[in-house]
Amino acid sequence: MPSAAEQLAANINLGVFAKATELKKRLWFTLGALVIYRLGTYIPLPGIDARILQDIFQQNAGGILGMFDMLAGGALSRMTIFALNIMPYISSSIIMQLLTTASSTLEALKKEGEIGRKKINQYTRYLTVLIAALQAYGIAVGLEGMTAGVDSSAVVWGTFEFRFAAVVTLVGGTMFLMWLGEQITARGIGNGISLIIFAGIVANLPHALAATLELGRTGALSVLVIFGLLVIAVLVVMLIVLVERAQRRILVQYPKRQQGARVYGGESTHLPLKVNAAGVIPPIFASSILLLPITAASFSAGAGSGPEWLTTLTVLLGHGQPLYLGLYTALIAFFAFFYTAVVFNPTETAENLKKYGGFILGIRPGRNTADYLDYVLTRLTVVGALYLIVLSVLPELLISHWAVPFYFGGTSLLIVVTVTMDTVAQIQSHLLAHQYEGLIKKAKLRGKRV
Repeated sequence: MPSAAEQLAANINLGVFAKATELKKRLWFTLGALVIYRLGTYIPLPGIDARILQDIFQQNAGGILGMFDMLAGGALSRMTIFALNIMPYISSSIIMQLLTTASSTLEALKKEGEIGRKKINQYTRYLTVLIAALQAYGIAVGLEGMTAGVDSSAVVWGTFEFRFAAVVTLVGGTMFLMWLGEQITARGIGNGISLIIFAGIVANLPHALAATLELGRTGALSVLVIFGLLVIAVLVVMLIVLVERAQRRILVQYPKRQQGARVYGGESTHLPLKVNAAGVIPPIFASSILLLPITAASFSAGAGSGPEWLTTLTVLLGHGQPLYLGLYTALIAFFAFFYTAVVFNPTETAENLKKYGGFILGIRPGRNTADYLDYVLTRLTVVGALYLIVLSVLPELLISHWAVPFYFGGTSLLIVVTVTMDTVAQIQSHLLAHQYEGLIKKAKLRGKRV
């Protein structure tokens, strides 16, 4: 039973939420945008035979298509207008981040403030169109060469007509989702791009749960195993919440300075370093690289050709195989360190602290501070990489050893939990801002009466 204080706090929050009209408008806008996105995942691409396409996709679901279909909420397996989802934009954003660290021109543009940020966003959109067009053309060509049986192609249009329609439709769908995500971020609640991926993953959750319960009903899985899966899911969620909230706070001190009769500064603050600074990028990159041979072998088999070594490599890189797990672990660790080095630059941070007079207690400003931050960040990244490895390998073991449709695990669970935490934090900040606005208005009214 909740205590009296907890019940009172809940009643206050409900009262504040009922009066927060701006927050409710944002929530309704976000919900409406996500509904539009889900409707679009059922509008088929022109020139496609849906029945044959389903058979083809079932033959290739073990490759990279299966992972992208998970992030797209089933839109890729149905080959709809949102089949590419928002992934080209995410790939473009990551590429621009890498180019910013490698190019002095882009790095200088990034430091120009709002103007530079708008130019980089514009370049990111251009790159998104290019990546989406290449992926759409590749999907169109791949579908033309794949069959579900003897002369059973999923494409019912002519070659030129289908390729042109596929590229225009899929690129338009991706750009619309990019615009929709930006609108959610500006006029709704949470990060729009993350919420679109979140909605796609959660939409397939009922199907995964139903498949697991069906295995229990038919006797393929015992009740004890199903209960164990639920316990594992709860423990994994707790682990994600614990690690994603964990920070290493480095104390930063600012010296006192005197201007005339006043003394400024002298305060201390914290420099927060996340345990998992790379986020969900390492598992996605590692999965994409390892699943490419499987997808290529499936395409070659569908076209009736393919080298023997590719088939052998596909067998060795099957889910749950020692080579696959070993390479998967190594790639996650590599991308965890690589992407952390991209998003956080110890030398630049140390220079900024020195510029504004800040210093870490016991550490000399400049080079020594950069070395200390790099040392701390390396130790944190080791823990973060181990956390990502455990989180990503666990579903692979469950799928390969117990044949469990543990869809809601690993990368997908990490995305869902982190997006949920960020969205809830934004809702709480809006409620807090509304409370402050109410207090300020009351204070003004009392001042006028006095």
